Amino acid sequence: MKTIMVATDFSERSDRALRRATLLARQFEATMRLVHVVDDDQPRRIVDAERDEATTLLRQMAATLLDVDGLACETRVILASPFVGIARAVADATPDLLVIGPHRRRVLRDVFVGTTAERTIRSVDCPVLMVNATPAGHYRHVLQTTDLSDGSRDALLRFQALGFADHTRTSLLHVFDAPALRLAFSHSIPKNDQKHYLQDEQRGAALELARFLSSTDIARIRQIVRYEASPAPHEILKAAREEQADLIVMSTRGRSGLAKMLIGSVTEQVLGTAQIDVLAIPPQRAD
Repeated sequence: MKTIMVATDFSERSDRALRRATLLARQFEATMRLVHVVDDDQPRRIVDAERDEATTLLRQMAATLLDVDGLACETRVILASPFVGIARAVADATPDLLVIGPHRRRVLRDVFVGTTAERTIRSVDCPVLMVNATPAGHYRHVLQTTDLSDGSRDALLRFQALGFADHTRTSLLHVFDAPALRLAFSHSIPKNDQKHYLQDEQRGAALELARFLSSTDIARIRQIVRYEASPAPHEILKAAREEQADLIVMSTRGRSGLAKMLIGSVTEQVLGTAQIDVLAIPPQRAD
């Protein structure tokens, strides 16, 4: 990982992203780029005033990073809608990682679809790290996830290329389904038979995960299979809590024809509700 970009709106949420990016930049000896987007759908005088203020704030942040952390970084202010501006900055600089703060969570319910975070993640080609937790040090345990698809295989390989696995403990989680237990008449199956059936399904899932992993040439990773007793996003979050993971890694869904990239529903729900950091990795796109 050589270049890390941080998108900031100067909020407390963005401060978390900046701190995490700083820790990563020092850990990987990477360069940093700070980006702020000024919404240009406003009267010109307001746009100009916000641009000038943002330019000053970014320079001050860069100076502090250099003085306190010894990190030199570039700064850029872009005039556009937030997610368009961030996507433009990523396309121009091609960073290895984009770091953003968590999206705003509404009282009593969470709305992720349509937020700047969601639109940014589905619009850029690089991995996007959403920093939900206050950084307290380097990551200790990374929980990668897979549905055994080609997209998730590609995400695993892109994650390896970032170098995280060289610095922390990693595990690989596969949430499997047991179809017979979802049938309408499953309640009539004796409990002992259900138990044996679930054990057989778990052994089969473990074998499938092992075969899948062997196709990636990734070694030294702990493998976890977990029954989808509740919706997959809930199982992933429960597994992260039980494993005391501080980062979840997930793949996003690739293009279909000329359609824009869409975030898979499971990834979308995890991103929208996780209290720990989530790394969303898009598929590698052919040039």
